[in-house]
Amino acid sequence: MSDNLIEDNENSRNSTLICPSCRISFISERPRSMCPFCGSFYDSDAEGNYILRGRNASITESIDGENSFRLPRIRPSVFRFPGFGPFLTDSVSLINSLMSSILMRANDEDSNIYFQLPSLVREDIRTNREGSSSMYYRRDGLTSPLRYDPEYSTKQLTLPINVGEDSSDHCDYSLDSQDCRSMYHRESYPNRFMSLTDFRTLVQDSYENEDFTRLHALYERTFSSLVELNALFKEDSDADGAKLHDPELKMDLIYAMYDEMDRLPSFITKAVLRGIISSLSSHPSRLKSKDEARAIYMLLQIPLFSYQSSYNVLAYLLKGTVNMHGGDHQLLIHWFAKSEPERLRKLVKRLHQFVSIREFPPGNGHKLPSISKSRWWIPCATRVLALLNSANNKGNLVQYTEFYNSALDHINLIAEYHRWQNPSKHNKFSYCQFPFILSIVAKKTIFQKDSEQQMIVNARKSLLNRAIYQQIPDIDVFFLNLNVRRSHLVSDSLHEIARKQSDLKKKLKVTFVGEPGLDMGGLTKEWFLLLIRKIFSEEHGMFVYHSKARCYWFSTSNEGNLKEYNLIGVLMGLAVYNSIILDLHFPKACYKKLLSPPVVPHDSSNCQVGIAKLTMAHFAEVMPDVAIGLKELLAYEGNVEEDFCMTFQVSIEEFGKMKTHVLKVGGEDISVTEENREEYVQLYMDLILNRAIHLSFEAFYLGFHSVCASNAIIMLRPEEVEILVCGSPTIDMEELRKVTLYDGFHEDEPIIKDFWSIIKSFSPDLQRQFLRFVTGSDRVPVGGMSEMIFKISAINHNTEMLPISHTCFNQLVLPRYPEKSILREKLVIAISNAEGFGLE
Repeated sequence: MSDNLIEDNENSRNSTLICPSCRISFISERPRSMCPFCGSFYDSDAEGNYILRGRNASITESIDGENSFRLPRIRPSVFRFPGFGPFLTDSVSLINSLMSSILMRANDEDSNIYFQLPSLVREDIRTNREGSSSMYYRRDGLTSPLRYDPEYSTKQLTLPINVGEDSSDHCDYSLDSQDCRSMYHRESYPNRFMSLTDFRTLVQDSYENEDFTRLHALYERTFSSLVELNALFKEDSDADGAKLHDPELKMDLIYAMYDEMDRLPSFITKAVLRGIISSLSSHPSRLKSKDEARAIYMLLQIPLFSYQSSYNVLAYLLKGTVNMHGGDHQLLIHWFAKSEPERLRKLVKRLHQFVSIREFPPGNGHKLPSISKSRWWIPCATRVLALLNSANNKGNLVQYTEFYNSALDHINLIAEYHRWQNPSKHNKFSYCQFPFILSIVAKKTIFQKDSEQQMIVNARKSLLNRAIYQQIPDIDVFFLNLNVRRSHLVSDSLHEIARKQSDLKKKLKVTFVGEPGLDMGGLTKEWFLLLIRKIFSEEHGMFVYHSKARCYWFSTSNEGNLKEYNLIGVLMGLAVYNSIILDLHFPKACYKKLLSPPVVPHDSSNCQVGIAKLTMAHFAEVMPDVAIGLKELLAYEGNVEEDFCMTFQVSIEEFGKMKTHVLKVGGEDISVTEENREEYVQLYMDLILNRAIHLSFEAFYLGFHSVCASNAIIMLRPEEVEILVCGSPTIDMEELRKVTLYDGFHEDEPIIKDFWSIIKSFSPDLQRQFLRFVTGSDRVPVGGMSEMIFKISAINHNTEMLPISHTCFNQLVLPRYPEKSILREKLVIAISNAEGFGLE
């Protein structure tokens, strides 16, 4: 025999054989040349040499040395091998043994993981009266032939997973086809123990002695298989199952070994990658339940995947992660939700880099597989990012913007959107399926292009209708033309919008009656600014300004003017539809309600819209002082009923008047107690955020969606809707300076340097007034000020005049003032008195 024969004791006929193909080992009591399980030859030379395929010995020995009871074809011993249950040796049918091992449970009461045959002993063998039947005596005293016992059968094979005192912290999954290997016996893991102190000592010794042999052996062995990985890093290597909120791993040791990889010699890191390849390619038959999920959780966090040379290995790791079943995915989500924020941030960054490099391959030496062979890379990486995003939504570890991939702003986003909208035609992966990965700039581009296409469709319909009725074509059919008077701004706007409902999805153009202004964008911005300022004033009584929260909320007492609430919704929709930024101050609860649901139901009259499940955090954005009181009520340890003396009835002050609301039927007579205080808090929040404003918010919701009826809005988070409506909250004049164009000036002139020095020295309020002066809006566009187009033009005559702005083109016309002080004075006067156009 060759080296494939691992152990051969010449003093005994018993030898341990390991098949070179299936790697199954067992003890044979007679010589063998062929594996009884897969049919491969133990001696690799036997493939080409027929003589080596024979066997010479035969069994002539009885079981107990008594020739009268010779059973040469049956051995009553039971053996085990990795990946399967116990089997009778040699000649008993493999399939029959396998079925027996599944159907018959072990006598051992502690054995709840695998199934095995009832234990047999060779204490006595007797014959019956006819002398033709042999029986085995079992340890329990029963005399019976080997047969199926219904006591050991099971209809559903369920894997118990560490159900302890706190059952809420544990999982219990029924085995599916992917977990069938858990039913069979698994050998104990090798005994691998190393503390964090031991590892640090080993690292220190390696660097001091400049000998990395032991450190290399540690890394190479640990990552050589998933079994070794779990043997070293599991807190209890013999434990089966998993807790939902705790991977039960030595995370300190894991992170220490990972952090050390950055400064280890390259031959050690290469050994780690080779080991991971081996781990992923081998079938983990010896793994205990849920240890594969643990191994994936550990491997995903390896920092070596930051390098492009490791991307082939990373790709197969991601594919293995995606192919795990749903129960293991839930484990990963909960485990990552408890991970360190910085670790999660680095992992997300590595996966984004992986996606970007596959999407835009660099021209360096690390060649990637052709796109035809690695088309699955990006979908797998994106789906793993989706798991991490779910974990982040659960744990709030990093900002949602950390999951943006800005490189995707430069792909064909409209093609991605069309693939998402027409899955039956394309049946391909689209980034729009995973909107968390698209930045707000990308989403704005998709929304804007979709709006433009809808504008074109509506303009064509209007033009076609004129042709059908033989009317003269007019350029105005392409626009939503609003003619309003400044003195009757709200009433005229309501009348115009109600009269032109069918034109809402056309390009907006505003004309102020009696003013010679041609709207190239500036008049539209001013109309939005003035109208919102008017509607949000106290004299209209529609919105209440909460000074401590610095935001507006819907009045709980005014529901008579629903048309004006609808108008505000239409205004928001028109602003988003026409890419105009509004100066609105709504809390995030408003935008969450606006996406509940994100698309208006077909039968909205029978469906409640604008009703969202909101939390104390949302309520605190509206009434922070009341929220503090409610939190104190929930945490109070005394007698709630006697000390607070409250009932299920509340009074709310708006515009100097008090209005009383009953939280539930008969609430004025129901006292708030320790038992019902949580119900009181929930009803109070629901009253302010949902019930008391339902009709007014419904009108507002329907007005917004009458314009923004696009599937693109499904991709948006509430925070992103707020940014589309109100723009970016950050003013950065340095960013504006970098994108400024000059006409008649150059960037290094003293007056331009003085200009930017003055602008940067302005207070935030004065900077917003400057933006309003030159752009018509004091809001920063989506993507920040670097997304703006701003131009400064020179006037070389009449330095006595004030600066002039063309808000339609974001242009500032600046005379060449001789001194910096004069420049500052003229700028402040101009930006502080900028409203109206021409005659008024």
